[in-house]
Amino acid sequence: MIFFISKSSKSIIKVILLFVTCISLFACSRPAFQGADISNGPIGGSFTLTDHHGKLRHSDDFKGKVVVLFFGFTQCPDVCPTTMSELKSTMEQLGEQAKNVQVLFVSVDPERDTKEILSEYVPAFHPNFLGLNGNPEQLEQITKKFRIIYQKQAQGDSYTMDHSAASYLIDKTGKTRVMVNYGAGSSVFTHDIKLLLAE
Repeated sequence: MIFFISKSSKSIIKVILLFVTCISLFACSRPAFQGADISNGPIGGSFTLTDHHGKLRHSDDFKGKVVVLFFGFTQCPDVCPTTMSELKSTMEQLGEQAKNVQVLFVSVDPERDTKEILSEYVPAFHPNFLGLNGNPEQLEQITKKFRIIYQKQAQGDSYTMDHSAASYLIDKTGKTRVMVNYGAGSSVFTHDIKLLLAE
């Protein structure tokens, strides 16, 4: 069977092909995150916790800034201080742009991480970092929204905490966009935060 295409049809096809090509080029030229792009995923949402100054903070308080959300505990021997040190380096690399970034350290050990403990631990990495704590219900709500797993593990007469080690980048509108795996390094944080700041 032979199909005949009129001149007008050929013009329409050319326009469609040109449009598709432009869209493809735009998608390809858009900078890619170095962390995992979770922009279209179900991770994230609003939360309310208390900061290390004793002030009640809602996630909406940080809109207009790029937020780095990390879950840990102050007695963590390696994962937490490593990530917090990377974030300190990230703030240095960002220079003037750092003022538009807020790092939030959410404690998964509210039993021991009091306001006083958090106020000593978190700002030791950077004066603008905030430590957040909450009651068991608040902690359960935020960890469910961000798919964080945490549990106590007996350690002699005391205990330690096992917990998810990834960090989340939240854009200026409050949408969770990127997951950065533990150990990715400060350059990954810096790269992806700059992309979000540019939006």
